[in-house]
Amino acid sequence: MSSTTLSSTLQTGHIGLNVTDLDRSVAFYRRALGLEPMHEGTEPDRRYAFLGREGRLVITLWQQSEGSFATGTPGLHHLSFQVDSLEEVRAAEQVLRELGAEFAHDGVVPHGEGTASGGIFFTDPDGIRLEIYTPQGVDETGAEAPTKAAPTCGFF
Repeated sequence: MSSTTLSSTLQTGHIGLNVTDLDRSVAFYRRALGLEPMHEGTEPDRRYAFLGREGRLVITLWQQSEGSFATGTPGLHHLSFQVDSLEEVRAAEQVLRELGAEFAHDGVVPHGEGTASGGIFFTDPDGIRLEIYTPQGVDETGAEAPTKAAPTCGFF
Protein backbone atom coordinates (compact mmCIF):
# COMPACT_ATOMS: atom_id res chain seq x y z
CA MET A 1 0.00 0.00 0.00
CA SER A 2 1.38 3.39 -0.91
CA SER A 3 1.17 6.42 1.31
CA THR A 4 1.18 10.12 0.54
CA THR A 5 4.32 11.95 1.50
CA LEU A 6 3.40 15.17 3.26
CA SER A 7 5.63 17.95 4.42
CA SER A 8 6.98 17.63 7.94
CA THR A 9 5.32 20.98 8.64
CA LEU A 10 1.81 19.52 8.29
CA GLN A 11 -0.45 21.27 10.79
CA THR A 12 -4.09 22.12 11.22
CA GLY A 13 -5.18 25.01 9.04
CA HIS A 14 -8.32 27.04 9.59
CA ILE A 15 -11.54 25.58 10.99
CA GLY A 16 -14.80 25.99 9.07
CA LEU A 17 -18.07 26.09 11.02
CA ASN A 18 -21.68 26.23 9.87
CA VAL A 19 -23.68 28.75 11.89
CA THR A 20 -27.31 29.85 12.00
CA ASP A 21 -26.75 33.58 12.57
CA LEU A 22 -23.51 34.99 11.17
CA ASP A 23 -23.69 38.33 12.97
CA ARG A 24 -24.23 36.64 16.35
CA SER A 25 -21.41 34.15 15.76
CA VAL A 26 -18.95 36.79 14.56
CA ALA A 27 -19.66 38.84 17.69
CA PHE A 28 -19.21 35.75 19.91
CA TYR A 29 -15.88 34.63 18.40
CA ARG A 30 -14.53 38.18 18.32
CA ARG A 31 -15.21 38.67 22.02
CA ALA A 32 -14.54 35.11 23.26
CA LEU A 33 -11.34 34.43 21.31
CA GLY A 34 -10.18 37.89 20.27
CA LEU A 35 -10.51 37.09 16.55
CA GLU A 36 -10.83 39.86 13.98
CA PRO A 37 -12.73 39.80 10.68
CA MET A 38 -10.39 39.34 7.72
CA HIS A 39 -12.99 39.04 4.97
CA GLU A 40 -16.77 38.76 4.73
CA GLY A 41 -19.20 37.60 2.09
CA THR A 42 -22.38 39.65 2.18
CA GLU A 43 -24.56 38.21 -0.59
CA PRO A 44 -27.87 37.27 1.10
CA ASP A 45 -27.65 33.58 0.20
CA ARG A 46 -23.85 33.32 0.62
CA ARG A 47 -22.95 35.01 3.90
CA TYR A 48 -19.65 34.07 5.50
CA ALA A 49 -16.82 35.53 7.56
CA PHE A 50 -13.12 34.75 7.82
CA LEU A 51 -11.80 35.46 11.33
CA GLY A 52 -8.16 35.51 12.37
CA ARG A 53 -5.38 36.86 14.52
CA GLU A 54 -2.21 38.66 13.52
CA GLY A 55 -2.90 38.02 9.82
CA ARG A 56 -3.46 34.26 10.29
CA LEU A 57 -6.84 32.76 9.39
CA VAL A 58 -8.25 30.76 12.32
CA ILE A 59 -12.00 30.21 11.76
CA THR A 60 -14.35 30.55 8.82
CA LEU A 61 -18.06 30.93 9.62
CA TRP A 62 -20.65 29.94 7.03
CA GLN A 63 -24.28 30.97 7.53
CA GLN A 64 -25.86 27.89 6.00
CA SER A 65 -27.52 25.84 8.70
CA GLU A 66 -30.55 25.65 10.96
CA GLY A 67 -31.09 24.24 14.42
CA SER A 68 -28.20 23.52 16.77
CA PHE A 69 -25.07 21.40 16.71
CA ALA A 70 -25.84 17.68 17.10
CA THR A 71 -23.33 16.10 19.47
CA GLY A 72 -24.81 12.61 19.04
CA THR A 73 -23.90 12.16 15.37
CA PRO A 74 -20.55 11.37 13.73
CA GLY A 75 -18.41 14.39 12.97
CA LEU A 76 -16.80 17.17 14.94
CA HIS A 77 -16.41 16.44 18.66
CA HIS A 78 -15.02 19.80 19.85
CA LEU A 79 -12.56 22.54 19.04
CA SER A 80 -9.71 23.21 21.42
CA PHE A 81 -7.66 26.38 21.75
CA GLN A 82 -4.40 26.48 23.74
CA VAL A 83 -3.24 29.51 25.71
CA ASP A 84 -0.03 30.01 27.68
CA SER A 85 -1.32 30.39 31.22
CA LEU A 86 -4.03 29.61 33.74
CA GLU A 87 -4.65 33.36 34.06
CA GLU A 88 -5.56 33.51 30.35
CA VAL A 89 -8.00 30.61 30.76
CA ARG A 90 -9.64 32.37 33.71
CA ALA A 91 -9.84 35.67 31.81
CA ALA A 92 -11.53 33.86 28.91
CA GLU A 93 -13.92 32.21 31.36
CA GLN A 94 -14.97 35.63 32.68
CA VAL A 95 -15.66 36.93 29.17
CA LEU A 96 -17.62 33.79 28.31
CA ARG A 97 -19.73 34.14 31.46
CA GLU A 98 -20.49 37.75 30.43
CA LEU A 99 -21.55 36.40 27.02
CA GLY A 100 -23.86 33.86 28.66
CA ALA A 101 -22.00 30.80 27.33
CA GLU A 102 -23.05 27.41 28.65
CA PHE A 103 -20.31 25.51 30.50
CA ALA A 104 -19.97 21.74 30.82
CA HIS A 105 -18.13 22.07 34.17
CA ASP A 106 -17.93 24.78 36.80
CA GLY A 107 -14.67 26.62 36.33
CA VAL A 108 -11.25 25.38 35.23
CA VAL A 109 -10.85 21.60 35.47
CA PRO A 110 -7.89 19.30 34.75
CA HIS A 111 -7.78 17.10 31.67
CA GLY A 112 -7.38 14.09 33.94
CA GLU A 113 -6.68 13.09 37.50
CA GLY A 114 -3.32 14.57 38.54
CA THR A 115 -2.54 16.26 35.23
CA ALA A 116 -1.10 19.76 34.96
CA SER A 117 -3.12 20.63 31.86
CA GLY A 118 -6.76 21.63 31.82
CA GLY A 119 -9.19 24.35 31.01
CA ILE A 120 -12.79 25.37 30.44
CA PHE A 121 -15.36 23.53 28.35
CA PHE A 122 -18.29 25.44 26.86
CA THR A 123 -20.49 25.88 23.79
CA ASP A 124 -20.85 28.63 21.22
CA PRO A 125 -24.27 30.14 20.34
CA ASP A 126 -25.03 27.19 18.02
CA GLY A 127 -24.07 24.54 20.58
CA ILE A 128 -20.64 23.73 19.11
CA ARG A 129 -18.43 22.37 21.88
CA LEU A 130 -15.27 24.40 22.56
CA GLU A 131 -12.34 24.24 24.96
CA ILE A 132 -9.73 26.79 26.04
CA TYR A 133 -6.88 25.17 27.93
CA THR A 134 -3.37 25.61 29.23
CA PRO A 135 -0.74 22.86 29.33
CA GLN A 136 0.40 23.70 32.87
CA GLY A 137 -0.68 24.97 36.27
CA VAL A 138 -4.12 23.43 36.66
CA ASP A 139 -2.80 20.75 39.02
CA GLU A 140 -1.87 23.52 41.46
CA THR A 141 -5.48 24.76 41.74
CA GLY A 142 -6.76 21.74 43.65
CA ALA A 143 -9.56 21.26 41.12
CA GLU A 144 -10.64 17.66 40.57
CA ALA A 145 -11.06 16.03 37.18
CA PRO A 146 -14.77 15.59 36.33
CA THR A 147 -14.20 11.89 35.61
CA LYS A 148 -11.48 9.69 37.03
CA ALA A 149 -11.23 7.12 34.20
CA ALA A 150 -11.39 9.22 31.02
CA PRO A 151 -10.00 12.45 29.59
CA THR A 152 -12.21 15.43 30.42
CA CYS A 153 -12.03 16.75 26.87
CA GLY A 154 -13.39 13.49 25.47
CA PHE A 155 -16.68 13.39 27.34
CA PHE A 156 -18.46 16.68 27.65
